[in-house]
Amino acid sequence: MRARLLVVAGLLVAVATLAAGCGGGDDEDAAAPPTTTAATTTDGGTGKAIKVGLVTDIGGLDDRSFNFLANEGLERAEEQLGVDGRVLISRQEADYVPNLSTLARQDYDLVIGVGFLMADAVETVAKRFPDTRFAIIDFSQADMKSKPKNVRGLLFKEQEAGYLAGYLAGLMTALEAGSKQVISSVGGQKIPPVDRYIAGFRAGARKADPKLKILNAYSQDFVDQAKCKEAALNQIAQGSRVVFQVAGNCGLGALSAAKEKNVWGIGVDADQSYLGPHILTSATKKVDNAVFQTIQDDQEGSFSGGEDVVFDVASGGVGIGKISSEVPADIVSKVQSVQDDLAAGKIENIPTTVS
Repeated sequence: MRARLLVVAGLLVAVATLAAGCGGGDDEDAAAPPTTTAATTTDGGTGKAIKVGLVTDIGGLDDRSFNFLANEGLERAEEQLGVDGRVLISRQEADYVPNLSTLARQDYDLVIGVGFLMADAVETVAKRFPDTRFAIIDFSQADMKSKPKNVRGLLFKEQEAGYLAGYLAGLMTALEAGSKQVISSVGGQKIPPVDRYIAGFRAGARKADPKLKILNAYSQDFVDQAKCKEAALNQIAQGSRVVFQVAGNCGLGALSAAKEKNVWGIGVDADQSYLGPHILTSATKKVDNAVFQTIQDDQEGSFSGGEDVVFDVASGGVGIGKISSEVPADIVSKVQSVQDDLAAGKIENIPTTVS
């Protein structure tokens, strides 16, 4: 796998502000006829005009995390690079191929699929439209059976973001919970990006406190908030003091349960501290920057298919968001140190699977 480290100006917003504690695209239905990590610009929208299409996963743009961030990257490219963007929303998995094909037929230069679950659809459509360039978030081009040369994979080391969030959760639980040293995670479907977050979270938490009991559940859903709330309430009833959601829009239900029961919640993908003071932090990945960088590469003629680009802590591609102001300064300092070690490559072999 070919990896390229991309620099982001704002590595780990939370840790940089420790003392504080801290649509441009058309939003269209999937029922259309069958139809990165550098965030800088150089030309103020005067570059070569290209057409860029984005196909969401079923979570939709209101998930406030994964699809939302991808659309933010497209909107920024429309504003700063002057590209012509369009978004097609998938309401069900059967919409993936029609949506991707619609954009390819309409001569979009670059078509981006949002999410691991779209891999088969992207591979299928990329073979049908070899002159169209494709990118897919969270799936490796090298893992596609036909290895299409017009596809770029955009990958993230979610385990590193999970490790940071888990380390913080472990320290806070040891400080606050006494004998009730229990934390938990609620995943959506058991797919590699979800499990990388959870595996890293568990490893980081146990590094902070080996005595922790860690619960995990899967809602089998990325949309229905009630399912994730039920899973989180069950975990809290078993003593969980911190709930980490890794389930997109569904996971907002888990964070709602944390608020209701006065325990900590940890957001995912985007910084979800806006949900309230019960958010301890968020395990973040810069999907918006990955999308923006990919579009910029295409506009500048440097887009290469047949490869993967990997985003990690060292490049600013993953990290944690705002840390609650209730976290003591010494704990924040310890998290900062772990972040530095991750960036320097001193912490290796973080698990990526959940048994």
